[in-house]
Amino acid sequence: MSVDAVSEKLLAWYDVHRRSLPWRAEPGAPLPDPYRVWLSETMLQQTTVAAVKPYFELFTARWPTVGDLARADDADVMAAWAGLGYYARARNLLACARMVATDHGGRFPDSEDALRALPGIGVYSAAAIAAIAFGRSAVVVDANVERVVSRLFAFDQPLPQARTRLRALVASVTPDARAGDFAQAMMDLGSGICAVRPPQCLICPLSDACEARRLGTPTAFPVKAAKKPKPQRHGTAFWIERDEQVWLVRRPEKGMLGGMRALPTGDWVDASPGLTSAPIAADWQPCGTVDHVFTHFALRLSVVRAVGSPHGEGEWWPIERIGEAGLPTLFARAAERAIAGREDASRADRES
Repeated sequence: MSVDAVSEKLLAWYDVHRRSLPWRAEPGAPLPDPYRVWLSETMLQQTTVAAVKPYFELFTARWPTVGDLARADDADVMAAWAGLGYYARARNLLACARMVATDHGGRFPDSEDALRALPGIGVYSAAAIAAIAFGRSAVVVDANVERVVSRLFAFDQPLPQARTRLRALVASVTPDARAGDFAQAMMDLGSGICAVRPPQCLICPLSDACEARRLGTPTAFPVKAAKKPKPQRHGTAFWIERDEQVWLVRRPEKGMLGGMRALPTGDWVDASPGLTSAPIAADWQPCGTVDHVFTHFALRLSVVRAVGSPHGEGEWWPIERIGEAGLPTLFARAAERAIAGREDASRADRES
């Protein structure tokens, strides 16, 4: 199968089997709103489509245009993002929306170079937005595209080191026309038919051209370099309550979970810090631990609770409304531990 035939076959398949997603334009409709494409691509970084859909619908209902988002309160946006993870994306989201509003008259630029100059938009996102929202000829490479093209060419060089060479292969099959549809077709093929395992080669529109299928080893591709084990860190989360309220703080803007509401916690270090960073002297009661994996390290967070009145910047939040505080997943789980601990203690008091 020729290079041109690959794109023709894939686009013909896409026209029939494309996924219906809230940020996509319907077949035959004009190109989708760049704001919706940008928002979806930002949310989809290292996150699944299923997880993103409700967040995307919430954001576009609350902030339907980039101008609306640019005028939004930081705390409201961070709270709405809570649970989606990788919180630097939310901070970049606001910075990008405000730059588009102030420097570009509320319109996203339509070239890859100009898009890359915006906060939070890298090589992949710039290419995806340029192709999907503006119909530009651009080479779009995400994890799904890597998998499809690695198998199509039986590309046996380990990733991510060989990503530049793989990108050249993607470019070799990307058409000038309908580059946005082609990119989305690759994504749909990789998320469904050409999945990690098992790939459904018998119904794949590119099966006749696929070198990995010919070799009988599609799951051997893409070849990934061995991962190094993630370092383990430890910390303590402090649940401080008073009058059915819990003390929450705002994490520093720069750093992990920046700008988010959270329980007070000290540094995350190589060994358990115990109570060394406790914000008040109190009779701390253990409530268990929470394990969480970040991009570069794993964290074990011990959760302790006490009654008290801390000083400094923070806010009292009603315990019964803790689900509305917009806590990131790590601290939402820590709150669950603390609430379970206080309920166990209350039950024990009643039974004694």
